[in-house]
Amino acid sequence: MTQRPYIVGNWKMHGTRAMLAEARAIDRAAQRHMRVEVAIAPPFTLIHPIHREAELIAVGAQNCHEADGGAHTGEISAGMLADAGAKFVILGHSERRQGQKESNALVRAKADAAIEAGLRVIMCCGEDEATRDAGGAVDFVKKQLTASLPKSVEDLEDTAERLTVAYEPIWAIGTGKTASLADIAEMHAAIRALLVELYGEEKGSDIRILYGGSVKPENARDILGTAEVGGALVGGASLTADSFMGIALAAGETVDS
Repeated sequence: MTQRPYIVGNWKMHGTRAMLAEARAIDRAAQRHMRVEVAIAPPFTLIHPIHREAELIAVGAQNCHEADGGAHTGEISAGMLADAGAKFVILGHSERRQGQKESNALVRAKADAAIEAGLRVIMCCGEDEATRDAGGAVDFVKKQLTASLPKSVEDLEDTAERLTVAYEPIWAIGTGKTASLADIAEMHAAIRALLVELYGEEKGSDIRILYGGSVKPENARDILGTAEVGGALVGGASLTADSFMGIALAAGETVDS
């Protein structure tokens, strides 16, 4: 099975109802780029409003709780996200691993809860600059992924539809720095080999591996044309339709070439 490039916007803690206009513009533009699958993960407060207005793009969340419900003040379960119209959830992002002290075990529990609720999971992984400089990036990411990926996805027939991996070197997130194409290719090849090892050749070969870390329209074509890069997880450049769809257009060009 050949998966379309997957371009996902992570709005992080940005966006009020005024941003619905950008979401509508992204949705209209996505309808002209059918070779690319486009999705956005806005703040919780905008999931349902964007879901109601979007005709093509998928809407997802940036986090969920690992429990179905209960005395967890301020938290939102995967089932609640699905009820609001979310189709996927981003988990294991470095900003939560670091800022919220989320362990691999907690990330895995959240991922299993999301799969159980019928959501797709985008599982993030990535090393910090010290680990990269010390030559331990590949080993670190493989161990992090192995401990974070959901166990519940192993028995699904549609594993490649329900699970996506996003490699985001921490030192390149929001810094303007981008990993070299050689480094991206090396890491994505290592992740691919791990996915085949964990899920078998048929399933592991079809799971998309996204790259994230200062992806912009100016560098997107080179990054997205790199071996085993199946799309992009985009931060700041996803907040406007012009820049975000510039990346989607670059992804479409890699399909045509």
